[in-house]
Amino acid sequence: MRLLALMISVLMSLIAISLPVQAAPKSQDMEQRLEQMKSRFDYLRNRNAKAELGPRPFYLVSDMDASELKEKLQSCERKTNRRTKFSIGHRGAPMQFPEHTKESYEAAAKMGAGIVECDVTFTKDRELVCRHAQCDLHTTTNILETSLAQSCSVPPEFDSEGNLVNAADIKCCTSDITLAEFKTLKGKMDAANKSATSIAEYMNATADWRTDLYSARGTLMTHKESIQLINSLGADFTPELKSPEVEMPYEGEFTQEDYAQQMINEYVEAGIKPNRVWPQSFNYDDVVYWVNNAPEFGEQAVFLDGMYDVNVSLAEMESWVADGVKVLAPPMWMLLDVSGNGDIVPSQYAINAKTAGLELITWTLERSGLLKDNGGWYYQSVNGDLGGQDVIDNEGDMMEVLHVLAQDVGVIGVFSDWPATTTYYANCMGIK
Repeated sequence: MRLLALMISVLMSLIAISLPVQAAPKSQDMEQRLEQMKSRFDYLRNRNAKAELGPRPFYLVSDMDASELKEKLQSCERKTNRRTKFSIGHRGAPMQFPEHTKESYEAAAKMGAGIVECDVTFTKDRELVCRHAQCDLHTTTNILETSLAQSCSVPPEFDSEGNLVNAADIKCCTSDITLAEFKTLKGKMDAANKSATSIAEYMNATADWRTDLYSARGTLMTHKESIQLINSLGADFTPELKSPEVEMPYEGEFTQEDYAQQMINEYVEAGIKPNRVWPQSFNYDDVVYWVNNAPEFGEQAVFLDGMYDVNVSLAEMESWVADGVKVLAPPMWMLLDVSGNGDIVPSQYAINAKTAGLELITWTLERSGLLKDNGGWYYQSVNGDLGGQDVIDNEGDMMEVLHVLAQDVGVIGVFSDWPATTTYYANCMGIK
């Protein structure tokens, strides 16, 4: 690898020396190619990097009930773990790091995430940036502490005594500010106290199962910057085109199709191979657009199922396949059920999807409070919330859920807020 690095360095130097000074456009093209070459080298150097897991996966395995699966997972405790595409960093690693920040992406990659997500939206000047929603700046950044607060769609309001009076209504969007203004902000843990009477109280609301220990600096990123960073870390990409919260066409001319194409164009410009990109959207028309207009990227386009209807028929899923959709991504609970004897099993929805020929990805592991306290929305089909049997009662059950998703449902990837867990499981089970 050192020899390869030396060869590339020498080649880049020779090319740079030979560039004609007067040919500015050609020089710019060459500089772009040189940057792509360096980016490609960084990817090749880091794609098989050793994963740094920390104690959490071992804690979860230790907490499992006695079983053959527990014994298997315990047998891998001394195994060297490597990056795996089964492990997908959901907004990075937001269990502990502010989501969609440089620090969160770096943490996800270090924990072995082979794919890292940038949720994509746009600014007032139509630049693409990484945020979970177009209008979440008030909960995921420090915008309310800055002068940009007054640029918000619904800025904070105060009474004559200085008390915040509209905490429940504040709304700050990327489309309210320019890219340059966006880059002045700092990411924080996603949270807000909607009954607060001060900005400090509004912002200081992080859930108790997360932490603020790593939120001292949260470096916000453009989509282009995320491509460069994630590539340099040796991971692949799953950008999600977020639904605009402004009227489209934006300013009368920026259409949904323009938006969908702009996201793809930034991978093309960066020299990223299409087979390293899984573009996602909850908007079915976006997925079909990529299939028809950017087919190399559409080959892995992911339809995020936000209908939450477990009764979707096989015939409807087959119609998606006929439209060119190949990858489906519902939340975990939609893929799971509980059998009469209390075993976690694939749901009929999961069976239909596989019968239709769809690949499956699911979300989101470790985006809940403690499983001993029910586990919440992501586990609703196995924790009794839908009226079925409750088979979730300790943190180790997370590994049981992951095992059924991988081995019985047959998912090809799992989003996690703490990718070390999915990385450990995949490495132990030999999943690349």
